[in-house]
Amino acid sequence: MAAAVVVLLTTALVIVFALLAAVGAGKLARMDGATCPAALTRAATTFAAVITLAATVTAALAALLT
Repeated sequence: MAAAVVVLLTTALVIVFALLAAVGAGKLARMDGATCPAALTRAATTFAAVITLAATVTAALAALLT
């Protein structure tokens, strides 16, 4: 039961971190003069990159620890 709680909390933390990075990227894009669709595209790309990086690190750690 405790392992499931740790996994859920870690997943929630990664999603919150990805959302914060996406919001920052979108805001910086708007400050740079990008249109709303372009800023949303940059934010979505950043969100996907953070989630992909988290999955890659998780896979690498799982391979090392097993």
